[in-house]
Amino acid sequence: MKIAISTSGESLDSALDSRFGRAPRFLLYDLDSSSASLVENDVSCNLSQGAGIQAADTVARAGAGVVVTGHCGPKAFRVLSEAGIKVFTCHAPTVGEALQQFQSGALLEQTGADVAGHHA
Repeated sequence: MKIAISTSGESLDSALDSRFGRAPRFLLYDLDSSSASLVENDVSCNLSQGAGIQAADTVARAGAGVVVTGHCGPKAFRVLSEAGIKVFTCHAPTVGEALQQFQSGALLEQTGADVAGHHA
């Protein structure tokens, strides 16, 4: 299973980005191979509207089964849910700590958006 974690950095030591739709990139961690890759989200960052929808499409195309992020708005949550992608919110300081919290079962799966649209 692949986990997409929102970040502005490029490694497990990078900060977790609290914004799903406007995060500059996602660190895609493959639990099966214990490997990581980066998925750029630059298209979403430059949109005036629909950033969450575009970001959700980006992580779905990358093969993610789970998203870990600080916050997820209603439109992004709907697209992720329709794609069968589970959403977990987290406030860990780094991507690596967010991954550890997910793997240990410390994060709760979200049943809906936790912020209104256009979260800054």
